[in-house]
Amino acid sequence: MHLPRRQMSLAPMAAAIERRLEAERDRLPLWLPVMLGAGVAAWFALPRAAWWSATALALLAFALAAVAMGRGGRCARMLMIGALAMAAGLGLVWWRAERVAAPVLARPAVVAMTASVVRVESLAARDLVRLTLLPGVADLPPRVRVNLATADVPVGIGPGATIRLRARLMPPPEAAVPGAYNYARVGWFTGIGATGRGFAPVVMLTPSRGQSGLRTRLGAHITQRIAGSAGGIASALATGDTGAITQTDADAMRAAGLAHLLSVSGLHITAVVTATMVIVLRLLALVPALALRVRLPLVAAGAGALAAIGYTLLTGAEVPTIRSCVAALLVLVGLALGREAMTLRLVAAGALVVVIVWPEAVAGPSFQLSFAAITAIVALHEHPVMRAFAMQRDEAWWRRLARGGVLLLATGVVVEAALMPIAAYHFHKAGLYGALANIVAIPWTTFVVMPLEVLALLLDAVGLGAPLWWLVTHAIAALLGLARAVAAAPGAVSAVPVMPDGAFALIVIGGLWLALWRTGWRRWGLVPLASGTIWALTVPSPDLLVTGDGRHAAIRTTTGISLLRDRTGDYMRAVLGETGAIDGEPGLLSETTTARCTADLCLAMVGRWRVLMTRSVYLVPVNDLADACRNADVVVSERRLPRTCRPRWLRLDRPVLTGTGGITVNFTSETIRTVRTAGDEHPWRQPPTVMPPRPPRQESRSVRPKWPGGS
Repeated sequence: MHLPRRQMSLAPMAAAIERRLEAERDRLPLWLPVMLGAGVAAWFALPRAAWWSATALALLAFALAAVAMGRGGRCARMLMIGALAMAAGLGLVWWRAERVAAPVLARPAVVAMTASVVRVESLAARDLVRLTLLPGVADLPPRVRVNLATADVPVGIGPGATIRLRARLMPPPEAAVPGAYNYARVGWFTGIGATGRGFAPVVMLTPSRGQSGLRTRLGAHITQRIAGSAGGIASALATGDTGAITQTDADAMRAAGLAHLLSVSGLHITAVVTATMVIVLRLLALVPALALRVRLPLVAAGAGALAAIGYTLLTGAEVPTIRSCVAALLVLVGLALGREAMTLRLVAAGALVVVIVWPEAVAGPSFQLSFAAITAIVALHEHPVMRAFAMQRDEAWWRRLARGGVLLLATGVVVEAALMPIAAYHFHKAGLYGALANIVAIPWTTFVVMPLEVLALLLDAVGLGAPLWWLVTHAIAALLGLARAVAAAPGAVSAVPVMPDGAFALIVIGGLWLALWRTGWRRWGLVPLASGTIWALTVPSPDLLVTGDGRHAAIRTTTGISLLRDRTGDYMRAVLGETGAIDGEPGLLSETTTARCTADLCLAMVGRWRVLMTRSVYLVPVNDLADACRNADVVVSERRLPRTCRPRWLRLDRPVLTGTGGITVNFTSETIRTVRTAGDEHPWRQPPTVMPPRPPRQESRSVRPKWPGGS
């Protein structure tokens, strides 16, 4: 029996793949959470329910075809399991999105409500307190989030309290422009149906039934001992609450690549578990009867597990903390069974748990940064060359110290390389000195700051903690000084344009291929990695940015990004500056030489393109507006423009922006990116809504504006 020539030519390739997979058989389970996460990512990327169903059915058909045609080979089984895992991930996040469905406010409104307090978060650096409330109003979502000025917060507030207040609420905001933070998606999965600001007076109807939670009391205790951002960092290390850190210092920590120290994750859990195990071992070893009859490492591992769970609950049980706790528990189980302490299989098991329980976390930066860092560290230290270099030797102390320094530097460089694309994708900034800063900051935080803080808290029980708090204050001041120095260094942070989803996907695929395989074909991961990097680096910065409400816009000028409105809030300035890929503060369009602005209108030149934008809510005479539109290529307005306004290329007014959301335009390539996609059926795009009472109608006045000269 002779095989067809095509099958004969493919047979050696199939055999080579089988041999390769046989050599990598212990690495194949690592791809299970990857494929599950790929299915979750596919659900977020595809816009319509029909496409989700079709993709799931196609994956199931592919799995059956792999079984039918693979004849029991390892490759066929791998493809089948991968396709089924990807289909399961898609279905899992779809089910999760439907399961958490809750009404969302339809439009902004000022409402009076009586509400039960669910959660209280102190934002001391902003002089605010954030409340999560359950309103007792039929026309409001079941769960809302409200910020109050600290001075307006009544005494006795806490979980379980009942208050009456007035607040201006709005639907959870979607991304202002493409690439910006999308709170609408986050709010959907957390059940928040509205956000806003509360007004005084806030009347306390029923005080909290008990004292504030341990986390709140511990955070308040720490910030009373240490003032300013240093106290905020100390509170973050103990409770995960970063509200007392000023925005300037938080930005400095982020620019220096040290922001991960403020989010309770693997570093903090590891320090707590290690300290607990060491203390328990040392204390139990003092009792000879126990030391001879009991497996002390097993008892210490149990104590470490309890400490990890308790610390996770204390710090609010956020997803990064839970991920780190799960990983720590798996490590402790491995130690109890006599296995290696940390392997990629344990990392994969932790990722699998998080993706199954919170599939939406895959799309967030916290999950991606956490697992990218730990995967890079473990993969580096599992490499045979690194293992041989790190092996303990009988050598001089200075050689051992130098070897440890090289290992720490290599780890920092690899982690920085793994985190940089994720930071560029989500935050549009890339740090350059983070690896060097972390070489100092991580040991300093782990072995100096955290032990001193624990001792200070313990000694406070007997009133002797003051000297330790003085040491903690100066230790954190040194950490902040490092962050500020690194952030102020030339070129410490580079702004990058919004990375395309396809480029980010290629970088992730390439990075995983390099990290998870062991044999020579891991080098093929350099192909998608390099392709995605080149794609991301060649993306042009936008020339025009317009928010979804049309109120705010920014133009790229010779000096950077310039804002349409002179009075733009700090948050919107930051959003437009970051997505506009500038390093400094955005300027004002009215102060540039390429634009002519009045109180009502702005006419800006971007190369040969003429952009006309309205700057106020006052009406413009129709005939004058029509003449100006005829001479403009693009017109931007926060209100509906008359039909007679016909620019040469784009008209971005309220009806258009309602469909597209925020928009960015590059005039050189004539490309447009929008926040919304036509026919997008993700639930936060078309949520079930509740309609608040309509506020009284306000009349607007009409004036004849002064036009920019030369229209």
